[in-house]
Amino acid sequence: MYILGRVISALFEIINLLIIARVIISWIQPNPGDMRWRKVIMTIYNLTEPILGPIRSLLPQGGILGLDFSPLIALFALNIIRNFLIRIMFFGF
Repeated sequence: MYILGRVISALFEIINLLIIARVIISWIQPNPGDMRWRKVIMTIYNLTEPILGPIRSLLPQGGILGLDFSPLIALFALNIIRNFLIRIMFFGF
């Protein structure tokens, strides 16, 4: 049971890091013409969009002051879900 809990925590941590990487990429805006970076960026976007897209669709268009709060909400929600899963595994329902 302990190993499964560690695997779940690691998966959620990887997802969190991918979301943070996506935010940083949106800030620095690397050259899209560089094929090496393009593959990395597309992989990060493809892995995080299923999480961020539905959250973004629930938020008002353009956000507050044009900021996208979906990564922040996703990180918060993922942390709650991870804690809930770990608690169920170790302490029952």
